[in-house]
Amino acid sequence: MRLTHTSRILLLTASGWAALSGAALAQTTPQTPVPEDTARLEDVIVTGTPFGVTDRASLLAVEVLGAEQLAVAPAATLGDLVNGLPGVRSSSFAPGASRPVIRGLSGPRVQVLTNGLGLIDASSVSPDHQVAVDPAEASRIEIVRGPSTLVFGGSAIGGVVNIIDERVPTTRAENGLDGHVSTQLSSIDNGRGGGASLKTNLGPLVFTIDGYTHQSEDYGISGPAMSQRLADALSVPRPWASTVVNSASAIDQLGAGLSWVGDAGYFGGSVKTTNSTYGTVAEPDVTIQLEQTRYDVRGEHTLGTPWFDKVRLGAAYADYTHTEFEGADTGTVFFSNGYEGRLELIQRPRNGWQGVIGGQLLNRDFDAAGAEAYVPRTTTREHGLYTVQRLDRDAWGIEGGIRFDSHRVDSPLVDLSFDNVSASAGLFVRPSGPLFLGLTIARNARAPSEVELFADGAHVATAAYEHGDPTFDSEVATSIEATMHYASGPLTADLHVYTAHYDGFIDLRPTGVDDVDSGLPIFDYVQTKADFRGFEAEASYDLWVDGDRSLTLSGTADMVRAQTDFGPAARIPPWSAGAQLAWSSRRVDAGVEVRHVGAQDRVTAFELPTDSYTMVNLTGALHPFADHNVTVFGELHNLTNVEAREHASFLKDIAPLPGRNLRVGVTYRF
Repeated sequence: MRLTHTSRILLLTASGWAALSGAALAQTTPQTPVPEDTARLEDVIVTGTPFGVTDRASLLAVEVLGAEQLAVAPAATLGDLVNGLPGVRSSSFAPGASRPVIRGLSGPRVQVLTNGLGLIDASSVSPDHQVAVDPAEASRIEIVRGPSTLVFGGSAIGGVVNIIDERVPTTRAENGLDGHVSTQLSSIDNGRGGGASLKTNLGPLVFTIDGYTHQSEDYGISGPAMSQRLADALSVPRPWASTVVNSASAIDQLGAGLSWVGDAGYFGGSVKTTNSTYGTVAEPDVTIQLEQTRYDVRGEHTLGTPWFDKVRLGAAYADYTHTEFEGADTGTVFFSNGYEGRLELIQRPRNGWQGVIGGQLLNRDFDAAGAEAYVPRTTTREHGLYTVQRLDRDAWGIEGGIRFDSHRVDSPLVDLSFDNVSASAGLFVRPSGPLFLGLTIARNARAPSEVELFADGAHVATAAYEHGDPTFDSEVATSIEATMHYASGPLTADLHVYTAHYDGFIDLRPTGVDDVDSGLPIFDYVQTKADFRGFEAEASYDLWVDGDRSLTLSGTADMVRAQTDFGPAARIPPWSAGAQLAWSSRRVDAGVEVRHVGAQDRVTAFELPTDSYTMVNLTGALHPFADHNVTVFGELHNLTNVEAREHASFLKDIAPLPGRNLRVGVTYRF
């Protein structure tokens, strides 16, 4: 089908001279990362190490957003919520659709999970597809950077974002009734939203119910939507704009769960419905409606045998529909339904030895109907077996694991199978009490996605006609990562330095030829070699402490460089650095953050460079009552109203980040 004249002009303008050689775009509203100690001392990490390891003793690069941070977090999509944490950015395809970008990798290379299980949606198919989860439901979010995530298989070759909730209750309500109520407003998009959750005991049964809603209008910006670089490339003036058109969004979510909770463990189930509507920015007359119903079963039982301490079960089934409306008419519809399950045996700790043995299975059906159904119907089946082991002798230790995966993709064109082996080995030492040093070597393999294998058609979200290749082999990453943790007195610090070599890296490259029917430039998925290297650093220092009052200075920095056989990889975020001064007391918390994001001029042939920016943000929270049950919070984001663009976004040159924004809210926990 040939695009309408208006749609084609918009798409070509959006990508500028990049579109002339064949690129595309997308962008959203990143938020200030949740302030203060997101990786708290002695926080037990469960993502990637199911037997539990503290953050000060982990070889994985992990950030944790806990309940206190999430209580005052922006009502944002997942990618925007975690954007700005070390090594993490957002794919930013308007406020309605954004996935995390970890160490320059996104899409099928970054796995988004709920309680350790996949979302069973189609968010990795295209950057304009929303992640079928609202961060407001989380009691905790863990972000694991890098490929050493054997528990989750090849789809986590870039990292993992695990949203942990209590919808299936794992513990009893402390006082017979626990819960929270929250609401917040934002000025830049006339945003308003709120949510509530409740957990109560009914004898040995524990019942939960929760609901969340958020609506926003087109968000405001500090100047023209079009970047100066794109205007120069097109030799046109920058048209003034006060908002990013078609960036409004709305989401409603309702869930309930029931568990039997006893001394030896728990077993229960839950159901959740998600309904979301949002604009796509790239096409002013296109809106997307997402609907998903998800059922989960979770359980854990203490075995008490000589070898195994616990058995843990998780399973989920989801039915997902993504409908694209062109005005009032239904355009393309994407369907995804299936199930995923995981069974783990947690070994009994003995003499510093911990471990887990587990198995995972997945069955997912994907289909699309309409003019942009550029991927055929597919059925994906995965089976994985893994073990992760750790020996900790206090002064030193070792950690390692291995995983075997069988991955099968069936389509009307051809049936394909991939058998992959992934493994990792690490060594750590504690030369002194406060200092932890580690080194990890890993090999991780990822089967190609259905888009990379079978794409053949016009993809408006990327302004390209995409061609997959069913002859692809698995993508294999061999990585080395050095880790340092330090915590003594007022100073804490973390450093991760890594390099990763990809064999069979799957990249989308322009051919220089336009498709006759759609008029879009043709892009081919190709396999090449690639090298990623970089670092992430964090540090905080207590300048002054007196009882429950403290003044803390903290800082972060990160950088990633990525090179393929064709040149720099596409949409790699530039370096960034930030500093925050935070005051904490029993009644008042306040902070000021300055974050600088560097320019990115290491670009491919179909990208425009991105200018640097410096953003100033203010945060504050008031606890009016002694028990801290009520928190009144506020944030002034982008205080100086700078023009800022996220290089990892397809739409960076037509959709800058939001301008100055005042956000206020109240949370009550009981």
